[in-house]
Amino acid sequence: MIESDIMSLIQANFMSGALMRTVPVNIILPVDKLAFPGAVSKEITAYKTLYLLHGIFGNYTDWVSGTNIQRWAEERDLAVVMPSGDNMFYVDQKESLNYYGEFIGRELVELTRRAFPLSRRREDTFIAGLSMGGYGAIRNGLKYHDTFGCIAGLSSAMIVYGLEARTNDTPNLIERKDFAERIFGNLARAKDSDMNPKWLVEKLREQQAEIPKMYLACGTEDSLLQANREMRDYLRGAGVNVTYEEGPGGHEWDFWNRYIKKVIDWLPLEEDSKAGINSGNVGV
Repeated sequence: MIESDIMSLIQANFMSGALMRTVPVNIILPVDKLAFPGAVSKEITAYKTLYLLHGIFGNYTDWVSGTNIQRWAEERDLAVVMPSGDNMFYVDQKESLNYYGEFIGRELVELTRRAFPLSRRREDTFIAGLSMGGYGAIRNGLKYHDTFGCIAGLSSAMIVYGLEARTNDTPNLIERKDFAERIFGNLARAKDSDMNPKWLVEKLREQQAEIPKMYLACGTEDSLLQANREMRDYLRGAGVNVTYEEGPGGHEWDFWNRYIKKVIDWLPLEEDSKAGINSGNVGV
């Protein structure tokens, strides 16, 4: 089922074989621009696409309600696909038959390409996210490196390191051992598996595979700052093409709103052509 709103914001419900259920997805598809006689127009047959992942406790509506992503995507003729990932960190959980990584990295890409005019080129296909979604974007962008040309993570929850030391002596759900086991399985083995982005990078280097370009950013008041700095240092040491930025802010939407704009500016997109107008234009 597909429902559309103004400015080509589309809500779709896709039946997922990887998750064995229907998954809601928001899609920004900038196809509704009007060109008056004599005005600049541009025809796009296949849109560059950003797969954009939400954080823990969120859903497919977060990015549209929390940021100006819709406006910025429209300006740059960028399609944006925003699925619901529950609280599962976008990894495969074989015991419960929830293959979130498979869904994000392969199935969702193919479903949306069949349903909408999206480019099938690797260099036109990107993945990004915040917090849990930042981790999911990094992990799945590396695992499915043949699909994604660029990866971006904002305030990425790089929590896979040190999982085996967790206990259940805390009331904070996301810091508990039993929560981590539900997501990552055997915690002692997680760091030596495809749930560990560093492990994935090493495998790609061994294969001499092309590693996607990466962008990382974190707020200077964010509790995840040190983990993101450590990831930056590792990637640079491994020879990965990574852009890293920090700025004022914590683990909050004000920061993510500013930096998703920086992500869009970093992506290999055309400059705003000013071709056509939509309902966001005023003073025509």
